[in-house]
Amino acid sequence: MKNKSVSIAIIIGIAFFLAALALGIAFYQTKKPVKTVSVVGLAEKDFTSDLIVWNIRYDVLENDMRSSYAKIKEQAAIVKEFLTAKGVKDSEMDFKNISTERRTEGHWENGHWVDRFVGYESTQTIRIESKNVEQIEKVIRAISELYEQNINIDSWNPEYYYTKLADLKLEMLAEASKNAHERAETITKNAGGRLGDLKTATTGVFQITAPNSADEDYSWGGAFNTSSKQKHVSINMRQTYYVK
Repeated sequence: MKNKSVSIAIIIGIAFFLAALALGIAFYQTKKPVKTVSVVGLAEKDFTSDLIVWNIRYDVLENDMRSSYAKIKEQAAIVKEFLTAKGVKDSEMDFKNISTERRTEGHWENGHWVDRFVGYESTQTIRIESKNVEQIEKVIRAISELYEQNINIDSWNPEYYYTKLADLKLEMLAEASKNAHERAETITKNAGGRLGDLKTATTGVFQITAPNSADEDYSWGGAFNTSSKQKHVSINMRQTYYVK
């Protein structure tokens, strides 16, 4: 009976020892430094815009409001006829509301500043939005022909956009992620280790600039160039991996 009690005590003692050993190993593992490697992956690509936006404006100045409004309506018809003849579709033209304002000019008279009535100015803006980029560019180069018809027209610089931007961003994210993984794998292998699971991943800023543009600033919020038909997109991704 006594030997049996001693055996039980020994077993219990061994069990306590093993439990303490296991806790010690677990504690050591949690305190042991975790090896990681952090890298930044980059993806870049040149692409061509597939949407152009162009604004033009024309105005008239007449002595009375009715004449001014009637004149701007006449010019609107001439401008639309011109654009249609150049291949611009009705669905691509957006004629904004006509604005008519009383215009004055100031001058000094007998030591006082006096406003002199010069007429009623009517203005109208047309916004042209088209996926036929090259066709609209031809129209822009020919817009001066309207001067010959006594139309005082102002032409804004066109803006260029890309309608598949969401798909492009996903593509670039995948490439940046792949590039980051390749860099991490190379660094770890050269250091004699093995790359483990991904710990964290942070997406950088999506930048769209003009190609080979040295004077175009990058922005923390993301640059978005609209002045160039040819564009350059870049995005980076910071990833941290465990190292085995």
